[in-house]
Order: sequence, then structure tokens, then C-alpha cells
Amino acid sequence: MLLIEDDLLVRRGLQLALNRHGHAVRTADTGENGLRQFASERPELVVLDLMLPGLDGFGVCRRIRADGDVPVIILTARGDDFDVVGGLEAGADDYVVKPARPTVLDARIRAVLRRTSTPDGVREYGGLRVDRTALTVSLRGEPVMLTPTELRLLLTLSRSPGRVFSRQQLLEEVWEQDYLGDSRLVDNCVQRLRLKIEDGSAPPSYVQTVRGFGYRFGPL
Repeated sequence: MLLIEDDLLVRRGLQLALNRHGHAVRTADTGENGLRQFASERPELVVLDLMLPGLDGFGVCRRIRADGDVPVIILTARGDDFDVVGGLEAGADDYVVKPARPTVLDARIRAVLRRTSTPDGVREYGGLRVDRTALTVSLRGEPVMLTPTELRLLLTLSRSPGRVFSRQQLLEEVWEQDYLGDSRLVDNCVQRLRLKIEDGSAPPSYVQTVRGFGYRFGPL
């Protein structure tokens, strides 16, 4: 795992605490150094502070996301909408508000890493093919690169085509945490997933909004 955090005391404290929880943690103090380590070491997960000198966490997250599907958890000093929504739109899988308690961060890390383990065979829906054993997705024969959270969301919705999932149900099943109704995680992940598997038609072909309730997977 890679921790990108510019505050020396926070960085060392989180590294020691996460090591005690069984994680192997490498660290970087700037966005640029973090990207260099990311490119050379290919960590299984990145914990990323948003307020970095030089290249900030939003830019780092976008660069990581453009390079693949490694999960990203952002650290934000404030739980305000700008930081949280901006980080999620940049491609983050989850967020933790600072000061981050190591037990909470450890739980979020383990939940994110579990999201890629949902085997169940191959299913096809029109031009969309979901291999629930190999954990791969293709659209009209072309591979679709999804982040672990996007994949988990698609696997959950497509498990029961036509069933309406509330945002809270998706928070509990996909994120494996009680987020006290923080639907921004769901809505931002749905938007990113639609960009990758939909053709822009209205209503969407696969991930459909049921106003006042949540989301369902089509075609019905």
C-alpha cells in the first residue's frame, strides 16, 4: 500500500498504526513523489491526502485513475462537499475525514480490498458481458476497465436485474459500511460507471435511476 501525505507526523503515525494492523505501507510526501512510487511499485491500494503541496490530491487521483484500477482512499481535512465530491469525481473509491483514526482507516482499506471477490460465472446483458468469476467486463467485445468499487457496484446491481436497490442498500453491500445516508458515494460511482458502459442514451440502458428510490439494472 502507498500512503501519500505531506505532514511528517501524520505520515509516520499512520504508517506505524497501519503496520500494526498488518499492512505493508510505503510513503511519499508530495504528489509528484507519490506518482513516481506508484509507477515503480504498483501498490495494491493508495491512501491519498488531498491537500498536498504542488500537485494536489485531486490531480494525483486523476493520474492514478487514468493509469488503471488501483483503489484510492482519499484523506480530507474537512468533510465538506467540495473536498468529498471533488475527490470522488476524480475517481476515488472512498474517503476518510482527518484526523483519521487508524481503526477506521484500516476498516475502510479492508472493505475496499474485499470488493473484487464476488465470483458467480458469466452473464450477458445485450452487448454487456460480465464475467463474475474472472471479474472482467466487456462491452460489444471490447474490455471495459472498471475500478474495484465500480465493478462491485455493477456486480451487485446486475445480480438481480429489475430489482430496485436503495442508496442505503448499495452503501451497505458495496462499501460494506454504514455511511449514515451519505449517498454521494453511490451517485458519483454510478455516474462514473455509466460513462464506461452506457452509450449516452436516455434513459440509460443498464444502470437506471428510479426516482425517489434508488437504482436498478436493466435491460428488464
